[in-house]
Amino acid sequence: MAVLDSKIPAGNLRDKWTNHKFNMKLVNPANKRKYDIIVVGTGLAGASAAATLGELGYNVSAFTFHDSAKRAHSISAQGGINASKNYQNDGDSVYRLFYDTVKGGDFRAREANVHRLAEVSESIIDQCVAQGVPFAREYGGLLDNRSFGGAQVSRTFYARGQTGQQLLLGAVSALNRQVGLGNVKLYTRREMLNLVVIDGVAKGILVRNLLTGEIERYSAQAVILATGGYANVFFLSTNAMNSNATAIWRAHKEGAIFANPCFTQIHPTCLPRHGEDQSKLTLMSESLRNDGRVWVSKKKNDMRPPGQISEDERDYYLERKYPSFGNLSPRDISSRSAKEVCDEGRGVMGGDAVYLDFEDAINRLGKKAIEEKYGNLFEIYETITGENPYQVPMKIYPAPHYTMGGLWVDYNLMSNLPGLFVLGEANFSDHGANRLGASALMQGLADGYFVIPYTVGDYLASQKPSKVKTDNPAFVKAESELTDQVNRLLSIKGKRTVDDFHKTLGRIMWNKVGMARNEKGLKEAIEEIRSLRNEYWKDVNVVGSSGDFNQTLERAGRVADYLELGELMALDALTRNESCGGHFREEYQTEDGEAKRDDENCAFVSAWEFINPGTWNLHKENLEYESVKLSQRSYK
Repeated sequence: MAVLDSKIPAGNLRDKWTNHKFNMKLVNPANKRKYDIIVVGTGLAGASAAATLGELGYNVSAFTFHDSAKRAHSISAQGGINASKNYQNDGDSVYRLFYDTVKGGDFRAREANVHRLAEVSESIIDQCVAQGVPFAREYGGLLDNRSFGGAQVSRTFYARGQTGQQLLLGAVSALNRQVGLGNVKLYTRREMLNLVVIDGVAKGILVRNLLTGEIERYSAQAVILATGGYANVFFLSTNAMNSNATAIWRAHKEGAIFANPCFTQIHPTCLPRHGEDQSKLTLMSESLRNDGRVWVSKKKNDMRPPGQISEDERDYYLERKYPSFGNLSPRDISSRSAKEVCDEGRGVMGGDAVYLDFEDAINRLGKKAIEEKYGNLFEIYETITGENPYQVPMKIYPAPHYTMGGLWVDYNLMSNLPGLFVLGEANFSDHGANRLGASALMQGLADGYFVIPYTVGDYLASQKPSKVKTDNPAFVKAESELTDQVNRLLSIKGKRTVDDFHKTLGRIMWNKVGMARNEKGLKEAIEEIRSLRNEYWKDVNVVGSSGDFNQTLERAGRVADYLELGELMALDALTRNESCGGHFREEYQTEDGEAKRDDENCAFVSAWEFINPGTWNLHKENLEYESVKLSQRSYK
């Protein structure tokens, strides 16, 4: 039976993290080299954690399924990273960033974790500048800022439209330095396929060498998962095609609690879908909404090109509905609003798209100023669509992008399994039911640079966990079970491809567990996913063998996990009888169509314990707010 203890420190919210750091036990510098730590994933959270722990003197093994650490999906983040430095002198503060984040998550995040995130955000910028990250600067030399959704201050630091790339290059440079010094051993082209748990404690992992097919065993005193989110359960998402949920899902099946799986984010600023053969969707940075205005025609099925639709015939619906925040309304609200106008038949050419128009900004600021801010983003758009956004408004539509749910962790970022820590998007801890733009990079680096070095040290010093050998029966058993699953997939030899099943699952998820959910659709989704999962294990066709490079086999294991995770997402959405943030139940909305929370009955974290495929136990971590007053979220 799982027991949840959030381990939130006592005391005033503003002092919790400072006091907790002082009260945590430390590992003697000379003893750190006696401890082995595994870090899975080399995105911002994983690379920063591995680099920092290596710098401290621990023996770190870092794993990535890429051929290079710097290919992690964090490199794709475009718009920026939040921090409460108040360079603009426009009223920002640690508390305002904390409050905006809690409010943006529709009051479904753990208060203490969010305040810590806001506190350490300032140090992140200093760290990255010291690493040489080329943030944009104002004429006078100070770092520049811009706004993102859900905030009325400018707190987002950026490097044109390449912020994730530049931040990751900084983190990977620090990681490579530790690799060169021998403190970190980097394993590329390895995919984690199982967590090894002995007597309820995480002791190591099993990985598949993607080049040779060999299963490899690795043991350590602590395991850190920093493997990102699970938006690819929808098949089409803004995530890289190889992004997946296998690491956290296999850990879940070994006993790690999964929290808030239905809290998924649909990003409002993506390129529309263009056909059934599409493999992924393209994100256009939310930063574009600083200067771009979102609109549709007031008429249904208006087939005229945008230049022929006069100003008084246009509906700038975000500015109309949310005058205080306008085009920088939070992502969940902006996405639902786009869906609503398109469902009314007022989308571009009557279809599923809205305009993001820069005409006013170009006339006001000049083309050169817009080019300096967004030039590479405009180039990406023109390369993909063939249209020049300086002359024609961009066409955008919401798409699956980020997942606020993930493995449950306590204040120390440790799961309910001692020795298993989870960082970044792979955990649930900071964003509640909706993540504000530019906060993913902030959380990943906060966890890796400024939280895990303290908390993993406290665990090692307090528990003094032993390291087991990889010939331990638990490792042998785990490898045998993994080999059996691989052989089972290869032996089915059915008629349908892995991608065919994944696309079918994606359609179910998008249509019934997507931007809007209802009881009828969720119940149907659960049954359809169960049926699809049964068919998968009877009719999937996985070609090739296990003893060599086999991408079809890689995808087959991931889709098998999605077919279980998708059911849990629908079950979680069905169980949460309210609307909040990205979880919009049609039965629970205000008179004007906004999300209607139930704070009396639903102010909790859904924490699911795996029993077997299709069966989970629900635990609830009650959310208590001491510094924030629960209120109906309004951006009007």
